[in-house]
Amino acid sequence: MICDLSNKTCVPCEGNAQPLTPEQVSRYMVSFHAWEVNSEFTELSRCFIFKNYYHVMAFVNAVAFIAHHEKHHPDLSVHYNRVVVRYSTHAISGLSENDFICAAKIDELAP
Repeated sequence: MICDLSNKTCVPCEGNAQPLTPEQVSRYMVSFHAWEVNSEFTELSRCFIFKNYYHVMAFVNAVAFIAHHEKHHPDLSVHYNRVVVRYSTHAISGLSENDFICAAKIDELAP
């Protein structure tokens, strides 16, 4: 499923869009072993570990490129040797397929 999602493009959430249900999120999570979902099923996150700050910044720039291209932006916590990536579709106060599309694309960058 990750491969299929990484080939998709994010689509804007329309006014009547609904967040994914916990059951739908759980189905996506089967393919996203390194990612975690919060207990409310509203946020997807992963911590990436790197050798040094240079590699951290290279990764952050690659994530920024994906976010800009997909018009879907994560929250990033940047540290010396790690980056925490958090996705949530703010327009619907929950998770959408867009969050998983971007997570799949980012997984392709992972060390």
